[in-house]
Amino acid sequence: MAKKYRDYQIAEYLQVLSAREPVPGGGSVAALTAALAAGLLAMVTRYSLGRGAAKPVEQKLARLLTDTDKIRDRFLDLAEEDSAAYLAVVASRKGTPAEKKAAQKQCDAVLREMKRLCPKAVGLAPYLVTHGSPYLLSDIEVAVELLNAAFNSVLALSHS
Repeated sequence: MAKKYRDYQIAEYLQVLSAREPVPGGGSVAALTAALAAGLLAMVTRYSLGRGAAKPVEQKLARLLTDTDKIRDRFLDLAEEDSAAYLAVVASRKGTPAEKKAAQKQCDAVLREMKRLCPKAVGLAPYLVTHGSPYLLSDIEVAVELLNAAFNSVLALSHS
């Protein structure tokens, strides 16, 4: 069984990405970018918890932490799923029209999920801006920019 991208060291992933191989590619990079952004949101949330806020704010932050961790992990899975789906598309080029269609459908499903999750993650940021640590506003901004970049990357991939 091949090593999963989530288990790579950063330098190792970049080496594999830079190789003359079909995967990982743009979809995997978009998913990992979004995972990094969700990780930033989770970090901000962790720093924001336990700072003496009202109980409803603390409870909301705790739920937000669960959400950011789940979204981060899902993006990591999608990095892997995108590569598998794209390899199926490449393999289907020698197959029947039905095989090509099925492979493309799976690729499209992965991209659709990324398009759905990016705005969902961005939607968590406003609460952190208002109720999170004021020292980490720039980290929230970076996370939102990364999520927007990932979303726009997926749009580009959807049209290729």
